[in-house]
Amino acid sequence: MRRIYFLVPDLETTHKIVDELKLAAIEERFIHVVAREGTPLEDIPEATMLEKTDFVPGLEKGVALGGVTGLMAGLVAVSFPVPGIALGGGAVLMLSLLGAGIAAWFASVVGSDVPRPRVEAFEEAVKKGELLMLVDVPKDRVAEIEELVKKHHPEAECEGTEPTLPVTLG
Repeated sequence: MRRIYFLVPDLETTHKIVDELKLAAIEERFIHVVAREGTPLEDIPEATMLEKTDFVPGLEKGVALGGVTGLMAGLVAVSFPVPGIALGGGAVLMLSLLGAGIAAWFASVVGSDVPRPRVEAFEEAVKKGELLMLVDVPKDRVAEIEELVKKHHPEAECEGTEPTLPVTLG
């Protein structure tokens, strides 16, 4: 999946684009809109914390870093036995999982307070009343969807694409 970013000048155009995307078989759960606070989006799908922040990247980094740290701690614990305490592979696994869990929780909490850099780049435009659309599409449909929007709405600016999450949440 790829995420396409469109900067749209107004709510009316955003409604039209959302309707056209639905007609093009893009499910509503793959369309996300970032608008200025207080903008009545009505039936337009608003971007959630998952789309607007670094929650998921933070979670991924936390799992990786915590898992490695826990693994290293487990290997050290097994390598230097303490008299009277027998540790084995279970301890290594337990410490790896514990480290991954704690670090994932901590990193995701921190990530939920950090704006996603790609979305943050449009903060000024959104404050001025423009709307940012994030549309998740299969990689082979990116050009088709960009062309669809450009053809019917030249006032909407395509701001590029980026890979989305391996697993789509939403």
